[in-house]
Parts: sequence; structure tokens; C-alpha cells
Amino acid sequence: MENISYETAVKRLEEIINKLESGELTLEESIKLYEESAELSAYCSDLLNKAELKIKEFSNTKGDENAE
Repeated sequence: MENISYETAVKRLEEIINKLESGELTLEESIKLYEESAELSAYCSDLLNKAELKIKEFSNTKGDENAE
């Protein structure tokens, strides 16, 4: 999963939500999609956390440069 972009992961999550909300899946299919969505959600959360950290680090670096 590490090879997909955040945008691709979110798009896949939206597809899964639409399928789950359709009510046309078997229980087994629903469970598999739920598991996939949980993994995608964790992956997206991790990417966002990493992006936030990079922004904070960049802001701190720029703040240090401006202080001098």
C-alpha cells in the first residue's frame, strides 16, 4: 500500500463507502471491504501525520532562520 498516493487512497475509500452503503454486498464482501477501508484509513492518517511533521519541521527551520 505504500506505493499509492494519498489521493488514490481517499478515492478508494470513497468507492468502498459507496459499495457498503449500496446494501448490495454479501456479509463476507462487506467485511473484506471494511477491513480494506480500515487499512486505507490508517495509511491516510499516517501520511497526514508525516506531512504535518514535515510542515512543523519546515516552519521551525524557517523560524530559526528569521530569528538570526
